[in-house]
Amino acid sequence: MFGVYTIVLIRHAIEGNKKTKNVTDYFIGGRSLGGITIGLSFFATYSSTNSFIGFSGQAYTYGIGWLLVAPCAVIFSLMAWLIVAPKLRRFTEHLDSITVPDFIGLRFGSDSARLIAAVIVIFSSFLYMTAVFKGAGNLLQSFLDMSYELAIFLVLIIVMLYTAVGGFISVARTDAIQGIIMCVAAVVLFLGASSSSGGVRTLFDLDITEAGENLLSWNTAMPFTVLLGVMMASTMKFMVEPRQLSRFYAISDKRNIAIGRVVSTAAFLVVYTLLVPIGLYAHRIIKSPLADSDMVVPTLLTNTAVFSPLLSSFLVLAMVAAAMSSLDSVLLVMASTFHRDIISLKKSEESKELNISATRIYVITGAIITALIALRPPGSI
Repeated sequence: MFGVYTIVLIRHAIEGNKKTKNVTDYFIGGRSLGGITIGLSFFATYSSTNSFIGFSGQAYTYGIGWLLVAPCAVIFSLMAWLIVAPKLRRFTEHLDSITVPDFIGLRFGSDSARLIAAVIVIFSSFLYMTAVFKGAGNLLQSFLDMSYELAIFLVLIIVMLYTAVGGFISVARTDAIQGIIMCVAAVVLFLGASSSSGGVRTLFDLDITEAGENLLSWNTAMPFTVLLGVMMASTMKFMVEPRQLSRFYAISDKRNIAIGRVVSTAAFLVVYTLLVPIGLYAHRIIKSPLADSDMVVPTLLTNTAVFSPLLSSFLVLAMVAAAMSSLDSVLLVMASTFHRDIISLKKSEESKELNISATRIYVITGAIITALIALRPPGSI
């Protein structure tokens, strides 16, 4: 199954390479991509492995209040597409901007602001990619019986190659496939956990407690106001995060912005609404309490009474796809920012082919560095 998935990624890389003729094509798909592709890419770029493992795990610990992630994601996805996307698409084309830092610099006439923004983007990207590499490595190590180092190497090679070769076109189309896989996986996860617990109607009949807290109450170990703040902070970034905003650079026109808005928002609504209850069902399925909430979904996947080996394999693939869909986008943003906003602010004499070649080198270099850090990540990551 993983081999078939890899072949699809390679095909997208080859097709993306054929359609990449200049720097604008490589960075933002020539501003020509459709609403379905970009809508799914917007969803998949945000939804890393943490969405599958983390959200269900947090619901296991903090209860039904974690369901707030779904309406928050829907609201801020809509706001990003309604408010930010049309204006950003128009301004960036007018200014010939292809990265967030160069938009800031051109919009406000400040190379200093552009440089500061670029440094922030690159530094944050390294930290985020290291965490995602670590998560993907742990996942493959657990389910495919391979060493952590081999798992990191496998993810590195696949993501690095299709991103470097195919550029944004390859990344967006791959994200779209990964987004579909994640949507199907969320449905499968929910149905498996629900059926093993007696069905949807039993959810609110469960007497679920954790450390003396009723997890079906809105006020548990995490007060409702704090929970709401966490939810808003984690979803408001739809409107400002470079990997999300780059999707608006690439979409072709207003009609496709409208299509992308519907596709993206629907994906967030369906997937996040289905993932959170899994953490509640887990209290009934898993007999011994789990000290680490991140082990909720992995524990369910190894339970053959809940998922068959074939379904478990598909769900592991979906979580690896979730990691890759975040890695490729952040990697391309980091490389394009480093090349365009730090190394070559005004190199108009440089050929387009050389620009693309240089950026591919930065993609490869950035991927290797973060993978090496992920082999021995700092304790806080």
